[in-house]
Amino acid sequence: MNIFKNKKILLIVCGGIAAYKSLEIIRLLKKKDAQVKTILTKNAYKFITPLSVVSLSQEKVYSDLFDHKNESEMDHISLSRWSDLILIAPTTANTISKIAFGIADDLASTVLLASNKKIFLAPAMNVRMWEHPSNKDNINKIKNIGYEIIGPEIGDMACGEYGEGKMTEPEAIIAYIEKNFKNIKNNKKFKALVTAGPTLEHIDPVRYITNKSSGKQGYAIAKSLKNNGFDTTLISGPTNLDQIPGINTIRVNSAEEMLDATLKNLPADVAIFSAAVADYKVNKIETEKIKKQDNLNLTLEKNVDILGHISKHNSLRPKLVIGFAAETSDLEKNSQKKLLEKNCDWIIANDISNANIGFNSEYNEISIFYKNMKKEKILKVEKSVIADEIVKRVIEQIN
Repeated sequence: MNIFKNKKILLIVCGGIAAYKSLEIIRLLKKKDAQVKTILTKNAYKFITPLSVVSLSQEKVYSDLFDHKNESEMDHISLSRWSDLILIAPTTANTISKIAFGIADDLASTVLLASNKKIFLAPAMNVRMWEHPSNKDNINKIKNIGYEIIGPEIGDMACGEYGEGKMTEPEAIIAYIEKNFKNIKNNKKFKALVTAGPTLEHIDPVRYITNKSSGKQGYAIAKSLKNNGFDTTLISGPTNLDQIPGINTIRVNSAEEMLDATLKNLPADVAIFSAAVADYKVNKIETEKIKKQDNLNLTLEKNVDILGHISKHNSLRPKLVIGFAAETSDLEKNSQKKLLEKNCDWIIANDISNANIGFNSEYNEISIFYKNMKKEKILKVEKSVIADEIVKRVIEQIN
């Protein structure tokens, strides 16, 4: 089956000697029955001609941010919305820098800033430019945003030097994108369930037990699953986060409500329990506000164990069950213990004693413990990147 048939690809060509390879990218995409529209940056004109691009793509070439002929169309919006994905090939160090700092001073950079689509970059530059610390910082920034980097490769360069920085060959770029499309198509048959945020356990009508979870990591995981084609349901405790378009979101307060919502949304192929469920609740919720007093004694009881219940529930157990563990000490020991006791397939643990990651932070650092005793660590990055790394591993396992 031709996965590219009728797919809409927006190709952005930057000014570098590798720009000539963009013509082969267009040719290969058209051969696969894709629709291709092209933006040439000002410097790209110095390497390839619009006539060459038009001849291959059979589409108009775009370049000007302010084009009086198409002013009403607002190309920087319409092109982004038209496309299924955006490919920048070659991507220069200058364009990488613009993306990293949110600069929008031409049509290409403005389209990228206005885009709501998946964006792939194929860098091409001198080895010293590629290895320069500022470029490496910029690459990390755009990875954190969620852009995907294809290459570069190691090889001989037009400048006569040898090293990393050579643009990936067109056939390999097409294969990389094809794999992405196939993953999304294949993943549409999978149902994923994610729990996120804290739970809220009432003491009386105005007071409750909760925790510091913001829900950001769980929401990022749900978004990444949705972006990768999964039919995704998000069961969220109380958070200040906006609903993600395209995701069935169910709002709950207590752990009991979260368990009930989870059971109602099974079966699922993948269940990721990232919610920070309160371990305890009061054994009796007062119907009237408790008046201030010198000493207040509350009797607590263990709350429902959502992860354990679902993971040990043979008839409804998802194929892949992933739990989270927030630890302040003995992270590996406690995570391995939880992995066995809860009967889940993975435990994803983070050290919440580090104030710069985890609760209420935009960043996280995790260790993944697998049932087969394998373990791996993902160092501090933005939670969106953590989510993509988790989902990438989920896709590998369920396929």
